[in-house]
Amino acid sequence: MKNLLFLIVPIIITACSTYSDQDLTSFDSTIKKYIARNKIKLDKTDSGLYFKTTAGTGKKIRYQDSVSISYTGKLLSGKLVDIQKNPITFAVKDLIMGWKEALIMSQKGSEITMIIPPNLGYGDHTLEQIPQNAILIFDLKVWDVK
Repeated sequence: MKNLLFLIVPIIITACSTYSDQDLTSFDSTIKKYIARNKIKLDKTDSGLYFKTTAGTGKKIRYQDSVSISYTGKLLSGKLVDIQKNPITFAVKDLIMGWKEALIMSQKGSEITMIIPPNLGYGDHTLEQIPQNAILIFDLKVWDVK
């Protein structure tokens, strides 16, 4: 239940957060430096999400689907902020924007690595292990889609 709240409640909170172009550029610059320093190959979407997806099977996940996933979430520093080793089911529509965007490009069995800027994550709110304006790294696996 804690993990469910960890992912759903912030959607309501961050829906009201806005960032300036300067903020967004700063987040993107920080992510690019992290990627270069760690020699990671990720694609970038127009929204600012960095991701890599391994192909799964079947049709693409849709916004109205529910997904069973396992995941690990970290800060750029490497500090673990959440882990779910056993698959847990969420409605895609109830997840943070970065997850939604990555999931709708994926399929059952996909493995996704994403770096999520605050505007697509938890925004300027502090949550348990996540500081304000945190850039987050998530690795997740999609076990099932319904």
